[in-house]
Amino acid sequence: MNGTAREPLRAAAQLGLAGLLAALLLAGTWVLTREHIVAAEHHAQMAALEIVLPSTRYDNDLVADSVQVHAEAWLGLDTATVHRARLAGEPSALVLQVSAPDGYAGPIRLLVAVAQDGRVLGVRVTGHQETPGLGDDIEVERSDWITRFTGRALGDPPADQWAVRRDGGHFDQFAGATVTPRAVVRAVKRCLAFVARHGDELRAAPAGATLRFDTAPDDTAPR
Repeated sequence: MNGTAREPLRAAAQLGLAGLLAALLLAGTWVLTREHIVAAEHHAQMAALEIVLPSTRYDNDLVADSVQVHAEAWLGLDTATVHRARLAGEPSALVLQVSAPDGYAGPIRLLVAVAQDGRVLGVRVTGHQETPGLGDDIEVERSDWITRFTGRALGDPPADQWAVRRDGGHFDQFAGATVTPRAVVRAVKRCLAFVARHGDELRAAPAGATLRFDTAPDDTAPR
């Protein structure tokens, strides 16, 4: 083979070697940074959960100790993550992803922490499209309305009081915006009812399990 014929082969070999070196470099970088990325993601998830769940309530890894739940009639989501809090090996709380599907401008995403005794430890909005200056008072940065669920439970207030005042209930609505708080109140109530009915199954399932619940709450019809 003459020199002219060997040039394309040499160029192809050099190109292949360069590609291999680039792939090795990327793989090495991924290996070196993967643990840091995973750790950062874990830290971010834990920080979000601690907004509704005091750190004194658990000593386990909330991210690892979780299950996937199909219970759209209760939680408003096709698939929701439920984190299980434990203290000294005993169940202490659940943190549930919840959606209020009947918000004024669309679904309102929530994070709800429920203690072992069924009382609310915290509720926070994680996403919504409600009208700025009206419905967005569900955000804790704008008002303390969302914090008023803390300490509440089924029966406190009574079942017929789990509604906004305009509907004869206990919870305030916003001036010019009733649909938004009404949707949140109903979603939190359904979450508590779901935990009361299926909490034992949620706590007993192996970490990483997927559970399906085909039951439905009694208040499926909008008010």
